[in-house]
Amino acid sequence: MIKTIIIDDEQHCIDAVLKLTSNYPDVFNIVGTFDTVKKGFEATKKLQPELVFLDVKINNETGFDYLEQIGHIDFNIIFTTAFETYAVEAFRFSALDYLLKPIDKDDFHATVLKLKNVVETSYLKNKIDVLLHNLKVENALKRISIATPDGYVFVEVSDILYCNADVNYTHIFTKQGNKITTAKTLKVFEKLLLNNHFFRVHNSYLVNLFYVKKYTKGKGGYVTMKDNTTIDVSVRRKDEFIKKFIQLS
Repeated sequence: MIKTIIIDDEQHCIDAVLKLTSNYPDVFNIVGTFDTVKKGFEATKKLQPELVFLDVKINNETGFDYLEQIGHIDFNIIFTTAFETYAVEAFRFSALDYLLKPIDKDDFHATVLKLKNVVETSYLKNKIDVLLHNLKVENALKRISIATPDGYVFVEVSDILYCNADVNYTHIFTKQGNKITTAKTLKVFEKLLLNNHFFRVHNSYLVNLFYVKKYTKGKGGYVTMKDNTTIDVSVRRKDEFIKKFIQLS
C-alpha cells in the first residue's frame, strides 16, 4: 500500500479524492488530509508519505510554494487542478501526473494503473521545472519531457525539427543534430504538438513548419527541412500542408 496524503483547501475536493481512493483499499493508505501549504509541509516532514495528491491552488498560495519549501522531493506527486486548457497543456508537456477537477472516475483509474508500476522520482524535479517554465507565460517557448529507455530528456519544443514514426516508437530529431527515441507513437506527439506549428505531412512524419526550408511539387511532393532532410508529403495531406505552410510565410 502507498502511504498517501492529500493537500487541498476545499473540503469537497478532499472528500472526492477520499471517495475515489476508497475504491482501491489495496493501493492507498491515506494517512492525512491538509488544507494549507504550511500544514501540508509539516505533515510531509513528519509522515514521510510516498504519494501526495497536491492541489495547484491552495488558498492564497500554490502547490509550487509547498514544493519549494520541501526542497528535495523523494515521493510521487499527482497534481489536482481546475485550471483551463492552457495549464493542462503545460502538464502534458512536462509528463507529470495530473487530474482535472472534477475528477473523472476513468481518469483516476488510469492513474492508479500507472501507480502500480515502479514509482520513479529521480526526474521529478526536472519535470516540475518544465511545468513551471511552461506556466510562466502563455506564449513562452515550451519545454517537453520525453521518456527514453535511459530516463527522460528535456528539450525546447522550438528545437525539434521533425518526428519520425517507427511502429510503436518515435524518433525525434532536433536542430542540434540529436536523435531521441521514445516508446510512444507518433499520434501522441501529433496531439501534444498540435498548437505549436507542427504538421503531419505523412503517416510516418510530423514536421515543425518553422523548419521547412522548401516544398517541391509532385503528386504529393516533398519538403526539404533546414538540415536538408527530404520528407515526402502524402497526396491526401498536400493541400492542407500547403495552406498551413503559406500561412507561416
